[in-house]
Amino acid sequence: MRQSIAIVWLGLILALPLANSAFAQGSPDWTEPFPSFHIAGNLYYVGSKGLANYLLTTPQGNILINSDLESNVPMIEASIEKLGFKFKDTKVLLISHAHWDHDAGSAKVKEMTGASYMVMDADVPVVESGGKADFQYGSSPGFLYPPTKVDRLLHDRDEVRLGGAVLVAHLTPGHTKGCTTWTMKVTEGGNTYNVVIIGSPNVNPGYKLIRNSNYPQIAEDYERMWSVLKSLPCDIFLGAHGGYFGLEEKYPLMKKGGANPFIDPSGYKKFVAQKEQEFRTEFAKQTLAAK
Repeated sequence: MRQSIAIVWLGLILALPLANSAFAQGSPDWTEPFPSFHIAGNLYYVGSKGLANYLLTTPQGNILINSDLESNVPMIEASIEKLGFKFKDTKVLLISHAHWDHDAGSAKVKEMTGASYMVMDADVPVVESGGKADFQYGSSPGFLYPPTKVDRLLHDRDEVRLGGAVLVAHLTPGHTKGCTTWTMKVTEGGNTYNVVIIGSPNVNPGYKLIRNSNYPQIAEDYERMWSVLKSLPCDIFLGAHGGYFGLEEKYPLMKKGGANPFIDPSGYKKFVAQKEQEFRTEFAKQTLAAK
């Protein structure tokens, strides 16, 4: 009996690195090309099928949100160029949060464009250490990436301005300590819309919400995030992953013409409520297990 238990435990221990490796590699749709397209006003989608990137164009150059995996940078460049813009005109680089699938390509983007890299203050140590300072993945080689110097430290509700465009950085922590939700206004057809790009509300596998010595206030930070997200006015609902806001379902509808499917305030509220419920279920589960 003891031998059988020992074999099971050995199997679980040996499986952990494989599980981490698979998670680090991510979903196949992260590297699958997706058509770049106009969302509204001066805002465009330039990401892959699974990892969302956004281009905000201005007369003084452009703003890129998220650099994604290193291998995705040429795809992002091609998406921007297909829209008729120049990748080298990227003047500002922003991210949703400091995880490799959203910022591993930042060093390459900076090198290719000379863009100024602006990151929420609590995520700066992670970015500049190439992921080594991350509370969850810092000791896992598959989650690391080239360290990148940050040019401007952002704080909650700081504004990023370029050529008349204004983005507001909202600290929505929990998923990472400096997870950032971006808001802006765009004008289309004489109407002005509130855009929300959610950083991430996910509780990743392995996240400790109770007694987390690497991130003691993680549960409180998630609570702060729900409060912030529910307070934001939203017309156009976007996020760091296409799956958050139904990219694959909405894009064909946009191609057909008619009403812009990305104008989805009810979808935004539903998504936030669903993710909050998932958090509360996991928190209750971990609280019970900790007793």
